[in-house]
Amino acid sequence: MGSIAEPITNRLLLALPPATLDRLTPQMELIQTQSGAVIDHVNGVIQHLYFVNRGIVSMVKVMRDGRSVEVGAVGIEGITDSNALFGVDVAITETMVQVPGSALKVSRAFLSQELEQDRALRRMMERYWRFAFGQLAQTAACNRLHTLEERCCRWLLTSHDSALSDNYPLTHEFLATMLGTTRSSVSLTAKVLQRAGYIDYVRGIVTIIDRPGLEDTACECYVETAAEMNRLFGPETDPRV
Repeated sequence: MGSIAEPITNRLLLALPPATLDRLTPQMELIQTQSGAVIDHVNGVIQHLYFVNRGIVSMVKVMRDGRSVEVGAVGIEGITDSNALFGVDVAITETMVQVPGSALKVSRAFLSQELEQDRALRRMMERYWRFAFGQLAQTAACNRLHTLEERCCRWLLTSHDSALSDNYPLTHEFLATMLGTTRSSVSLTAKVLQRAGYIDYVRGIVTIIDRPGLEDTACECYVETAAEMNRLFGPETDPRV
């Protein structure tokens, strides 16, 4: 534990009162996250939570036949397994890194204790938990009602926001998991977006070229999510600028 070696960009942490953040910081450990790394296994006891500082962590539901689909994601707006702070101490889904970056790791026991003593922290975490639950509902509706191209654009915009870079690693396999489809379908959709000039996608690295084009093609869910985050945390400022 100690000083954090990179700027804090997690919007949940930055929305906390300075005194609360100053008290939490010495108890957090900055870690580098790698693609495919599993943070929590389903039904495993949650010992630590992670404030995402850069990158994307996904909650993935794995079926009996081995197929899997993302049911939620955490970027720089949030924390993994927030339900663990409110009495659910085992993981409901597989939690894994999809877009690499960094996170601030903190003991669940310590953070739970702080919630009992700090009303401002508890209020913010309750508001975030409501937001996270709302995003699960939004994703369920999105997966059922919107086209693959719309959903792919939504996810690329979301990952662009949290990667804090215009290019970042993202394999077709991971994108297929996130979209609940096949690798071949993702490849076809990526080619359509590439021909449109929205992205470049070479050897597992995606580069965002035309963000406004992605925004025009994405479903309404991206705008709805961004608006809800701004209501929760205040207007977003882009740390890349």
